[in-house]
Amino acid sequence: MEINVFNLSGKETGAKVQLPESVFGVKPSDHAIYLDVKQYLANQRQGTHKSKQRNEIAGSTRKLHKQKGTGGARAGSIKSPLFNGGGRVFGPQPRDYSFKLNKKLKQLARKSALSYKAQENNVVVLDEINFDTIKTKNYLALVNALNIADDKTLLVLPAYNNNVYLSSRNLKKAKVIVASELNTYDVLNATKLVLTTDSVKTLEEAFAK
Repeated sequence: MEINVFNLSGKETGAKVQLPESVFGVKPSDHAIYLDVKQYLANQRQGTHKSKQRNEIAGSTRKLHKQKGTGGARAGSIKSPLFNGGGRVFGPQPRDYSFKLNKKLKQLARKSALSYKAQENNVVVLDEINFDTIKTKNYLALVNALNIADDKTLLVLPAYNNNVYLSSRNLKKAKVIVASELNTYDVLNATKLVLTTDSVKTLEEAFAK
């Protein structure tokens, strides 16, 4: 698939870039996407939730009243889950939510997400991008020039660029990552995928491994 290349002013440069079929033209696998997104979100969970069980509650262990003759239920300890302030039954415990996925499946998921974006014509390619200073208005000027200011955008850079990253950080609908950190969730979460000609080559090389 060939698409036009734009400059920072939002104008076509006259050049075209070929999106590699091996990355942007695969048959999407929805199940692979589901698994990769599930793993990504699971990895974001801290898993530090914790509630106290009855053996962790501070309180007396004496029997509250005699076993029979009171007309009430049998109660052995004030730490019983039946009483206010008692331990919780089967409460949450700290755990690790992460799980393993095969490398090939994760690559298929990411290529599937990129292919969906290409099929929907939601890929924009820039010749290059660099800002002299760290200013949010620089990034705003870029997305306005490309007519994507109202869209949620994901800018993929071939290498880390501090000025571009910090210029976009205050914008709610903008996210900047490097090609090596590309993940399925971010691609699908964005409306428009913005690449540079160099990041297209970087992605092609990364998925060729």
